[in-house]
Order: sequence, then C-alpha cells, then structure tokens
Amino acid sequence: MFKPFRQRLPRNVWILGFVSLFADINSKMVQSILPLFLVSVLGANLMTVGLIEGIAESTASVVKIGSGALSDYWQRRKALAVVGYGLSTLVTALFAVASSPSWVLVARFADRLGKGIRVAPRNALVADTATPETRGAAYGLRQTLDTIGSFLGPLFAAALLSGSGQNFRLVFWLAFLPGVVAVLLLVIGIREPSKPSTARQNPLKWRMLKNLDRRYWLLLAVALLFNMGNSSDAFLLLRAQQIGVATALIPLSLVVINLIYGCSAYPVGVLSDRIGRVGLLLGGFVVFACVYLGFAFAQSPWQVWLLFACYGLYLGLSQGVLLALVADQVPATLRGTAFGLINLVTGVALLPASLLAGWLWQQVSPQATFLLGGGCAVAAALLLGLGYRQGNAQNHSR
Repeated sequence: MFKPFRQRLPRNVWILGFVSLFADINSKMVQSILPLFLVSVLGANLMTVGLIEGIAESTASVVKIGSGALSDYWQRRKALAVVGYGLSTLVTALFAVASSPSWVLVARFADRLGKGIRVAPRNALVADTATPETRGAAYGLRQTLDTIGSFLGPLFAAALLSGSGQNFRLVFWLAFLPGVVAVLLLVIGIREPSKPSTARQNPLKWRMLKNLDRRYWLLLAVALLFNMGNSSDAFLLLRAQQIGVATALIPLSLVVINLIYGCSAYPVGVLSDRIGRVGLLLGGFVVFACVYLGFAFAQSPWQVWLLFACYGLYLGLSQGVLLALVADQVPATLRGTAFGLINLVTGVALLPASLLAGWLWQQVSPQATFLLGGGCAVAAALLLGLGYRQGNAQNHSR
C-alpha cells in the first residue's frame, strides 16, 4: 500500500546535505586521481594501491563504532561531526606534498579517520531529525546532495588535470577550499535536536545491544558478506584505464557514476517510504553483481562508460535505503551505535577484500577480481531475501 508523503524535510537534513556536498567535492577531487598519482608519479604497484585503500577504508569503518557509541552516550552528535569533517579537510595538504606511497598512506589514514569519526553521528542526526514516514526521503536527499559533490569533484579534477598538464599536486591543493566551506556550514548551520535528559548508559554493553532487532543483525551479516567482494573503487578506475579509457578522462568516470547516483537516490528514498525498502536493496545488489561481471569481460571504452552508469544506479538503489533500513530496526538511544557497528563489520571485510583484489589482479587476472565481487553480491542478495522471507513467515505464524 502506498504511504502518503505529507511532511517537508527538516532544515538539518538540508544543511547536512550541503555539508556532504562540499566535503565530497574535497574528497573526490583527491580520490579520483589518487590511484593514477600513486602508480604514475610515485611508482606504486597494484598491491600497494590495494593495501593503502584497504587500510584507509577499514580505518574509517572501525572508528565509526566508537564515534557512534560515543554520540549515543553523550546524547549529542554535532561536535563529533565537526571534528571528523575538520580532520579530513586539514590532511588534504598532505597529499599535495607526498613524495612516497608511505606519505599517501598516512594522509589516507588520517582522512578516513576523520570520516570514521563523523559518519555514524551524522547518520544518527538525520534519523533524530526526520520522521519515520520521511526517513527514506531524508537519507535519499542527503545522498543526492552528497552525490552532487561527488559529481563535481572529479569534474573539477579532470578540468584542472587537463588544463595544468597533469599537475596532480595542484589539484590536491585546490581541493582544500571546499572542505573548509563544509566545516563552516556544519558549525554555523546545524542545530542539535533537543532530547529528554536521561541517565547515560554504555551502549556497547550486551544488555543494551540485546535491544537491537533480529533483522538488524541480519543486515549486519548481509553487509559483511557483500563487502567481502566489494574492493576499493580504485580497481574500477584502473580497469577502465586498462580497457582503453584515456588517463585524462578517468576522473570523468566518477562524474558518470555520481550523476546517475544523484539522480536516483532521492526518488528511490521516497519510493522506499511508500513501497518498502528490502526489494529495492535486493535490486541494488543484483545491479552490482551485473556491473562487476561486466567489468570482468568488457573489451571497449563504451562498455566501460555504460557500466559506470549502472554502478551509479546500484549506489542509488542501495546506499540511502540501507541507512533507512538500519534506522527502522533500532531504538533512538542506539542509533549511533547501530550505524557504527554495521560500518565496523563492513570495515573488517574491506581490508582483506582490497588486498585479495590486488592479489587476484596480479597473480590470476583482472577478471578474477571482478568475478569475486559479483559472486559475493549474489550471495548477499540471497541471504537478505531468504532472511526477510523467513522473518515474515515467523511473524505471520505468531
């Protein structure tokens, strides 16, 4: 049954969206050229790229559980978000002066540490602000604005790279500016929602974690399985270059991804409020599997561009919907912890996934890297579908 969409989205949701927009211009200007900088300027090999990306993303995911739980304990989210966005902005300069892969590792570690600090409190802040009836739309809108930044960042990087004779360091320096704007918006624009004063409790104690729904734990298992094959997007960029996409055009691949992602995230979020979220998330996993199979066997640049567009659709179908699903299953007092825990589990998978992807690429073939990713996505879709079907059957039998 369709649910009517009655309410406007709150001011905080819009502000957080624009914070994400500017922060993503900053981060995507860096990330869209970083694999190429590592390989072509600093002489890193594919295993090194996989190691750096795996450690960086795992760091972000592991830190999220601590920051999320801390935001639940303090019953405040904004301060942690400011610290996280501020740290990621400050370390942008390290990329510009990096003289070896070890410098890049330090910079990526600090950048992702900042992300780890901010993400769980920010996601909980969205849930604190939006009503249950508009939760999917709220996450979808934030993802859309976030994705506009992800679209503009690589576009700016490509233009600067082309106009400066592939001066990677100039791009890194200029990426600092939108990061500053994001931090200022957060500090000035966000108002912490008022909450009833309650006794502080450690949300990581088992007696508290028992309040999390069985379906939340299912989502945790699905996220772990899916991300065992979801290696760093750096491998998508390197595969595109290998198939024949020109180096100067590689950053535009992220433009294509984020254009489709941005156009689909908000409509999908609204749709999830009306028809449910599980089917849309399943669809996202299936699209991901098809994309990775496509990258395994693609032979010409036009196929690569089509696959990048489909990858954007996968993101639109899954990212905001998964966040809304998590928020649906947990009590308000455990939102930060729940978001942090699911990201911790994801991080446990990301490092071995990226290392395995690099090893498979070098020791077996690039195709093997993408076949692994597609297989894990199919397995995750089956677990999600069967788990929710079994849960519904149990509920009807009671």
